[in-house]
Formats: sequence, C-alpha cells, structure tokens
Amino acid sequence: MAGLTQQQVDQFFSEGYLLVENLFDPVAYLDPMIAEYEDLLDQLAKDLFAKGRLSSTYSDLPFGKRLTQIYAETGTVHAGYFDFSLPFKDVKPDQPCHFGPAVFNMLRNPSILDVVESLIGPEIYSNPVQHVRLKPPERFVPRDPKTGRVLLGATQWHQDAGVVIEEADETEMLTVWVPIWDATVENGCLCVVPRNHDRGLLQHCVRPDIGNYLPERYFDADRAIPVPVRRGGALFLHRKTPHCSLSNNSDDVRWSMDLRYNPTGQPTGRPEFPGFVARSRANPESELRDPVVWKQRWLETRARMAAHPELVGPFNRWKVGAPGCA
Repeated sequence: MAGLTQQQVDQFFSEGYLLVENLFDPVAYLDPMIAEYEDLLDQLAKDLFAKGRLSSTYSDLPFGKRLTQIYAETGTVHAGYFDFSLPFKDVKPDQPCHFGPAVFNMLRNPSILDVVESLIGPEIYSNPVQHVRLKPPERFVPRDPKTGRVLLGATQWHQDAGVVIEEADETEMLTVWVPIWDATVENGCLCVVPRNHDRGLLQHCVRPDIGNYLPERYFDADRAIPVPVRRGGALFLHRKTPHCSLSNNSDDVRWSMDLRYNPTGQPTGRPEFPGFVARSRANPESELRDPVVWKQRWLETRARMAAHPELVGPFNRWKVGAPGCA
C-alpha cells in the first residue's frame, strides 16, 4: 500500500483538502472509460438523429466538440445519459444512466483506495453519492427559457456534507474529485476554501433556479483558491470544506468524476441508492469485484423507484425559505 505520508494526512485534516498528483496511470484507468463514453455518445447521437432532433450525427467530430454540438443543437443537456447515478424523483423505468465496467474499475482504483485508507481507515465503502460531470464551454450550453441561466454551468458554493440527509451527519464521507483530462482555471476546475471545514455543517439555502447553495456570508469566500488538477491526479476533499467550480471558458468539455467513500457501516446519506464494499482488510471476501453485479443493483434500484415513487424517501435536507436564506 502506497497511501499518504503523515505530512500529507496532517495537511488534509488541517487544510480540509489535499491535491495528489500522478496518483494513478490514466492510460490504464481513464482511457477505457473514455472509450465507453465515446460509444455512449455515438448511440445518443444516432438516437437523436433518428428522432429528427439532430441534423447530423457529427461522427467526424472529436468527443468534446461532438457533445457540445449535440447539447447546443437539441437545446437539451443530456447529463443523465452519462451519469452513474439516478435522479431523486420522477424516475422512469427506462431512465438514462450508465454503469459500465470502466467506471466501476475507477471506483475500485487501488491507488485511490490507498489514499482513502490513509484518511478514513481500511474498511472502505463506495458511497453512492457519485457523478460524472461533462461540462461543455458555458457559452454553448443551452439556457433555461424561464430564468435565462445556463443549464450546466459553474457549480454553486456548497459542502458535500450538505448534499446528504441528516442520518449521515457523523459519517466520515470523503470526496475524491478526478479529472478525465486536465482541469484548469480556464475550463472550470474546483475552488476550495482552506481551513473552513472546522466550522461544521453550515446553513445551505435553496433557490428554484440554482438548487442548493451555501451563502458566502457563512464562510471565508474571499480566501478561496482554485485547484487545477492534471490528468492522473485527484483532489481529496473533507466533507465540510466549502467549494465550487469555475465556469468553463475554454473551447472543450471539462470532464470529471465525483467519487465518495466512507467507513463501512456508516450511513451513506442516500439510503435509496446502492453502495458497496470497495476494500476490506478484515474481510476481503465482502468486497464487490463484479461490475455486472454493481450495474444490476442500480438497475434494480431504478425499477423500484419508478414503480413505487411514493416509497422513495427524501434526498434534500434544505427547504426553500429557510431561516437565514432571505
């Protein structure tokens, strides 16, 4: 196990974040995932063309340009088509989603798990609060006709502990932010606020146009710093560290993964969604190693949520009009 040095561990708990460069081989782990997503995008383009929503499949364009053109021409952000998660409500039996083997291999990436083990211990659960983010250049992203806001732009300030329900307040949830290609200031890397995680979980607010957000008056937003991450590296975030993303002002897609882990046995904060044991030193047989089983668990969850929406519990702890949010 490589893991972290004691100095790195101390830095994480002092600053609330840690950047680890050259953590894993991007060719071995990211290129297979890129191939999966190229096939997904190709199928999406063919489906939309067959329905008359595209004038071409744009098969001659590279991935980022092709995705951007499809979003712009259809006026729709097809984010769910690529995500390895599900919506919180109104789930359909055929809800678009993606649970491919290359994505699963990233969740079990041993180099990432070595660092996770250094921070939360050897019994590691893959928390299902997970997403892929494909963000085209903001100037090309469709806008909400009612609000005029881009449908997929910069992420608002928030703490990751604020995106789960109260049962996970004491869960040692760790975020691992992984860029598929280099994340830069220009294309929308994350910004973090060091040494604000010790303030605890702060009041988040809700607006219909942007969803959850953390008002800047509650933390030292003026001390925020951007954290570019090169391909093959990862940014590790404390669950209570305020962070956001910048806008993508580049000419290509900013592509990243949000992975989360917690000690096995602690609540995930999304009880409807299936997690799994990613590593266990005490009981290696409990680890899930089969991507087919992982996918099947999610598809069963999709079917259950579609068939019984009345049984799906709450996903959001924050309410519109909460005190302090005026």
